Amino acid sequence: MSKSTKTERFEDMLARLERLVRSLESEELALEESIAAFEEGMALSAECQRRLDAAQRKVELLERNADGAPTTRPLGSAPAGEDA
Repeated sequence: MSKSTKTERFEDMLARLERLVRSLESEELALEESIAAFEEGMALSAECQRRLDAAQRKVELLERNADGAPTTRPLGSAPAGEDA
């Protein structure tokens, strides 16, 4: 993965990945170009997934506790008073 990929916006990386997929599907690339595009696509895919995983861990759901005060809980956890 290049240094620029680490600082590139997620949306820009996803757009680049989509362009790579289209070029691979077009079957107009030479073998060497296809391999390079595939390798770049795999690196972009891995970085996009890493960023999505990190974002998911940060997301918290807002709910109200028994007193009516707002509180947060991690995404994917059961609301207070419910079993998972």
